[in-house]
Amino acid sequence: MPRKSKKMKKRLETILDYILWYQDEYGSSPSIREIGDRIDVSSTSQVSFYLEKLENMEYIVRRTNKSRSAQVTPEGLAFLGIEEEPVEVEKPASLLKQLKEVSESIWNVPLLGRIVASEPLPMPDDPTFDADSTIEVARSLFGIKEKPEELFALEVDGDSMIDAMINDGDVVIFRKAEMVNNGEMAAIWIDDDNTTTLKYFHQEKDHYRLEPANPTMDDIIIPKEKQLRIMGQVVAVVRQVGTVA
Repeated sequence: MPRKSKKMKKRLETILDYILWYQDEYGSSPSIREIGDRIDVSSTSQVSFYLEKLENMEYIVRRTNKSRSAQVTPEGLAFLGIEEEPVEVEKPASLLKQLKEVSESIWNVPLLGRIVASEPLPMPDDPTFDADSTIEVARSLFGIKEKPEELFALEVDGDSMIDAMINDGDVVIFRKAEMVNNGEMAAIWIDDDNTTTLKYFHQEKDHYRLEPANPTMDDIIIPKEKQLRIMGQVVAVVRQVGTVA
């Protein structure tokens, strides 16, 4: 066997073995970065290549657009020389079909961090959010025109939108947008101050007016000479108790 093929086989074995160990240790699959650290590969695209190869060989199955979802199949166990317990195992093709059906009914929306619902403040820097942070949201919550790749989520910090039923700690789902109509709720970035806020947006004659949904708070007036950007339009809210609006 060519030397390159031997190296590839060894790397695939290492990844499969690591996935099994990680699941036994932590109850979930490792992230792409963790797999890269294990095999000493810094490129996430290269790790993704190995995972796709394992998936094409039917050694693992993954839920579409879902991080930490890799599961080793019976074929993968056989590749490692591991014998299964003598129990009836569902065929991989059937399992793949079920996972596809689940992935189509659930969207995994990237959870990018926090947004303040108060006076505009610098975007909070929170190490608990990383490239693998996502939130699962039912596909049925969105209209037929929504596309999962256009969505992102931010956790709310503050109470300026409480009359819009958005509380501190809720997660807001946004559609990427560079402009919204007057009166629509949006994630707004003020470039000159490097600050962000969640408000109803109004473009008026010589200024922008950012309207809270809290009777104890005043509108925020932003002169038009300041650079202001719309980052996304609100399409759904996930309550901190787990319900969705």
